[in-house]
Amino acid sequence: MSGQTAVGKVYLVGSGPGDPELLTVKARRLLDEADVVLHDKLPGPEILDLIPEDRREDVGKRAGGEWTPQEYTNARLVELAQEGNTVVRLKGGDPTVFGRGGEEMVTLAENEIPFEVVPGITSAIAGPEVAGIPVTHRDHVSSVSFVTGHEDPTKDESAVDWGALAATGGTIVVLMGVGKLPDYTAALHEAGMDPETPVALVERATWPDQRVATGTLETIVDVRDAKDIEPPAITVIGTVAGQRARVVEFLEGD
Repeated sequence: MSGQTAVGKVYLVGSGPGDPELLTVKARRLLDEADVVLHDKLPGPEILDLIPEDRREDVGKRAGGEWTPQEYTNARLVELAQEGNTVVRLKGGDPTVFGRGGEEMVTLAENEIPFEVVPGITSAIAGPEVAGIPVTHRDHVSSVSFVTGHEDPTKDESAVDWGALAATGGTIVVLMGVGKLPDYTAALHEAGMDPETPVALVERATWPDQRVATGTLETIVDVRDAKDIEPPAITVIGTVAGQRARVVEFLEGD
């Protein structure tokens, strides 16, 4: 039809853990080219500062501390693309690692909106390693499990089998789990995990104000409270968390 606006395209882009130098080349190019960038808080302030204010929309927390409903974000992506815009949906880490990218892909497909996923460095790996913790180590563990500490609150029960995770003997990395730390450390202890198992918390990994706190399965809740560790933070549980003590002097220049 003459004069009809061509449908735009949506890019679901992972921004990595927060350091702007860890953006992929493609992610940076798309941020420069986008008509509109819909972002949450996790990309980090230095990355958000790369985007002119008149081209970005915050779909993370709103005034009063309320979360923007996912349904609103889905509808906004469709609306902006139907207006002919090139849209970047910017997410922390990788778009589909607990980032709800899967839901957004389905929405876009159902509305016949062209889209592309641009992978990012997930904080589940980057967070531990910048703190001196490899998530796998040939002398210690050969498996790693990624777990969300913030499941859908409408679920009748948790889908995470902490007993099964404890039995693997591998590394457990929990994203968005600072608030629930007492619950899952207790569940792992009850499942038979050694209370002396090393645990690390990495707050704001790769951001300028990154902090790391370490303890054991038995002590980490008290460590969290004493050091006032807050989200966003990664929890690393397993023998690899004990590797930090061997390299921290070189990482931090002490």
